[in-house]
Amino acid sequence: MTDSILNIIGGGMAGSEAAWQAANMGVKVVIHEMRPKVETFAHRTGDLAEMVCSNSFRSDDSEQNAVGLLHWEMRQAGGIIMEMADKHALPAGGALAVDRDPFAQSVTEKLKAHPNISVSYEPVNELPTDGHWIIATGPLTSPELADAIAAETGQDALAFFDAIAPIVYFDTINMEKAWFQSRYDKGETEEDRTAYLNCPMDKDTYEAFIDALLASEKTEFKEGETAGYFDGCLPIEVMAERGRETLRYGPMKPVGLTNPHQPTVKAHAIVQLRRDNALGTLFNIVGFQTKMKYGAQKEVLRMIPGLEEAEFARLGGIHRNTFINSPTLLDDQMRLKSKPHLRFAGQITGVEGYVESAAMGLLAGRYAAAEILGRDLGTPSPATAMGALVTHITGGADAKTFQPMNINFGLFPPVVDAKTGRKNRATRYKMYTDRAKEAWTRWLEDARLDAA
Repeated sequence: MTDSILNIIGGGMAGSEAAWQAANMGVKVVIHEMRPKVETFAHRTGDLAEMVCSNSFRSDDSEQNAVGLLHWEMRQAGGIIMEMADKHALPAGGALAVDRDPFAQSVTEKLKAHPNISVSYEPVNELPTDGHWIIATGPLTSPELADAIAAETGQDALAFFDAIAPIVYFDTINMEKAWFQSRYDKGETEEDRTAYLNCPMDKDTYEAFIDALLASEKTEFKEGETAGYFDGCLPIEVMAERGRETLRYGPMKPVGLTNPHQPTVKAHAIVQLRRDNALGTLFNIVGFQTKMKYGAQKEVLRMIPGLEEAEFARLGGIHRNTFINSPTLLDDQMRLKSKPHLRFAGQITGVEGYVESAAMGLLAGRYAAAEILGRDLGTPSPATAMGALVTHITGGADAKTFQPMNINFGLFPPVVDAKTGRKNRATRYKMYTDRAKEAWTRWLEDARLDAA
C-alpha cells in the first residue's frame, strides 16, 4: 500500500540518513534523486550523500564541542552517515575529515542493499498531494520544486550563496616552504598532530595577497539576486572587504604553529590545507571558499608561499543555497503546517553543515516512520544536540531574522551547577554534553520501549 511507503526527495546527507532510519524501523522507503539525470553546479557524481564542499565533519570532541556531541548522538542512534564517516576517516587533528568518494560510494551501496529501500532517479518537480513525504533537497533544490514550495508557503524562499574551497594536488606543493603540523600539535596520534599543511606569509606577502584578492575578478550575480552570505562560510574576498586584518584573525591566523624551515621567525599569517582523500594526493585550502573567477583564483592563490606552482584538482565556486523559513512553516515534527503529509529535512530547513543536515534527516526519518507505524515519537529534549537544533528551526528562532545555523551551545538551555545553582563557566561545556548524553540516551530508550 502506498500509504505505508515513505518517499524521500533528495539523496544527500539528510535524505540518506532519513531513509536509513525509517527502513531500519521496518518502513518501505523510496529515495527520489534527480542526479545524475539532472546535474547541478556543485555535484560531480550520481552517488548518494556526495560531499560537495569541505570534506570535514568538523570537531569530533563529544565532551567540549557541540558538533562532536551531535556526532555522538548520531552514532548512538545507529546513523549511516556517521558509520561511513568513521569507516573512511582521515587524520585531521581532532576533527573528523572524510575520504569523500569512498564515503559516498559506501553510503550508496549500503542504502541500495537494504531490503526496505529503493532508489528512483526521476526528478520530482511538484509537491505531492498525498502519501508520506520528506523533502530533503538541500541547498540545490531544483528551480521547479523551489517554485512549487514558494507557491505553497505563500512567500519567496530565502536564499544565500554558498562558496566552495579549492583543492590542490599535493605533489605540486613546495615542501621546502610548507610543513605538516596541526595547530597547537592537537591530536592523539602523530597523524593527527601533522594533519594540516601550513604555508607561511610575512607581512609584505600578506599585504600583497590582500591587494590582489580585493582587486580580483569575481563572479557576477544575476539580476534580482543578492549576496546574503552565511557567516560560517564567507568567501575570502568578502572577509577581506570587511578589513585587511580579518583573514589574519580567521582562516589565516598564525597562532599555534612553528615553521621548521625558519623556527625563529614568526609568520604574519598562515594558510592551512587539509588532506582531502585517503591517498593524501589532494589537499583543500581550509576556509578559502571563494567567488573569484577561475583565472583570478589561479593567479591569486599562487601568491601563497609553497603554492607558486600549484595545480588545482578543483577550483572554488559559488552557488545559490535555498532554505525555507522553518520557524513559521514547520511544526515540531518537521511537518509543513499547511500540508502535514510533507516533512522537510536537511539544509533546506535552515540548518548549516553536513552533520546538522544529516541529524535533521535522522529525526525526520524517525518521525515519518513512527507516524506510518501508528506510533507517537516525541521531540528530543532541547538539552540534547538534536533537540536543540530541531527546536531552533521549528520555533526557537526568531522568524523575522531567521538565518542558517550550525549547532552550537547557544541553542541549548543554560546549564546550571547542581551544587551551587549558578552557571559554571569553567566546566560548562562538559556539563552541557553530560546532560545531553543522558537525555539523548533516555529518548532513544523511550523510543525503543514505544516500539515494543
